[in-house]
Amino acid sequence: MHRRTLLAAALAGAVVTPALASTARAADPGPSVTRTGTTTLDSQAIFFVSYDGLVNNNSFQKNGLLTYKGYQYAVWYTADRGAVVGRRVLGGSTWSTVKVGHTLKANDSHNVISMGVSKVDGRLHLNMDSHSDGFTYVKSAAGLLDNPGGLSWTASRFGAPQSTLDGLALTSQFTYPQFVSTPDGKLQLSYRVAVSGNGRNALAEYDGTKWTNLGEWSSSTGTYTSEHGSSTARNMYLHGIDYDRNGRLHSFFTWREQNGAVMCNSGGITNHDTGYVYSDDRGRTWRNNAGTVVGVTGGSDKVSVTDAGLVVDPLNPDHSLMNQESQFTDSAGRPHAIISYVPGRFGQCTTNYVADRTANGRAFHVRKNASGSWQKTEIPVPLNSSQRTKLILDKYDNAYAIFPFGRIAGASAASGYTDWKILFDGSGLNAFGEVVIDEMRVAQDGVLSFMYQEKSSGTTPSALHVVDFRLPA
Repeated sequence: MHRRTLLAAALAGAVVTPALASTARAADPGPSVTRTGTTTLDSQAIFFVSYDGLVNNNSFQKNGLLTYKGYQYAVWYTADRGAVVGRRVLGGSTWSTVKVGHTLKANDSHNVISMGVSKVDGRLHLNMDSHSDGFTYVKSAAGLLDNPGGLSWTASRFGAPQSTLDGLALTSQFTYPQFVSTPDGKLQLSYRVAVSGNGRNALAEYDGTKWTNLGEWSSSTGTYTSEHGSSTARNMYLHGIDYDRNGRLHSFFTWREQNGAVMCNSGGITNHDTGYVYSDDRGRTWRNNAGTVVGVTGGSDKVSVTDAGLVVDPLNPDHSLMNQESQFTDSAGRPHAIISYVPGRFGQCTTNYVADRTANGRAFHVRKNASGSWQKTEIPVPLNSSQRTKLILDKYDNAYAIFPFGRIAGASAASGYTDWKILFDGSGLNAFGEVVIDEMRVAQDGVLSFMYQEKSSGTTPSALHVVDFRLPA
């Protein structure tokens, strides 16, 4: 498919009146957070900084922390590099841990551990230690997550580490495992094939009996041209991959070009544009915002930078746009995302993406409203960091942005998300930067729960915690 159409017009009216912005009832409460407690997963978790992040707290982990059937689960690497999975009764103060028989192979913060739940057979799945090479996979015994109170939490409940998905070899260049449970109880694994600047997104699926590779669905080819130059290879970085309550699969993304000639300065980053696609057939075909098929998983026609109607917020590569930020869907199944970059009022050319984002970066809330139009609101909170911000919505569709260092801002659905303000300033956490959100717990018991690691230096281990905040009831 060809041509590239920017939906800039859809964003032209970014500021709307509250009366038109939301269908929220006047009586619905606005956003609020009440801190209810903090637990320690590990007083001495492994600590090293690479790619500006930590291996135990990279926000693109899906999921490093999750809740299922009354228990919360967490994964991390210990000071001796061992991979650990812990669980607690939801809201409890004590975590029980199990070592799963794998040792972190390199000081690379991309080698995160991600978890998934296959509801069809009650298994917990782990994928870990992969950055453009092989991965390690571990799964639990069937039924372990369905009967957590009745089954012991021991290493014997987990299978041996594997370099395949039960014999299915995906690719020798594997990165960014993200598990997502399907509405019919299966489990899908989203991953990248190949390398940054020249990679493709792909899906595998577990049906309770076996894994199947569904194939690649994004393309790395095609020509992208900016005012500075052109690039013929790239990578689509996902802000997430999530099913809504109606069974639609949503994904926001940004492109990263391989050729630095598209930038105004070599100190920037080649990320550009925020795009959006969705699937109504469990990720087999992908459609743009207008509903036109733009890619087929495993087929010859993949989602490409040259496809029309993908871009919902246009931005050239000169503003240090962050990849892999965050997304969520509201109670009506409408997609929301957090993106961040250096706005043009601070200049039209970033020359050091870490320094410029830290000094002048801002986060923006991008969403589809009830009329089907895209809206974008700047969140008036300086990033003070080069890192990523997470997004959740509560039962009333109020939005919460969880910034680096554990700061929380909120905006009400009733205002049309125009009243963003700080709800928690991160005091007392001493968090390093990005945090890992329990996306599933919000719906379980109305609690915002996130994992963070305390600041340290060099390779001195530090404490890893989970903090809980009660949301409006």
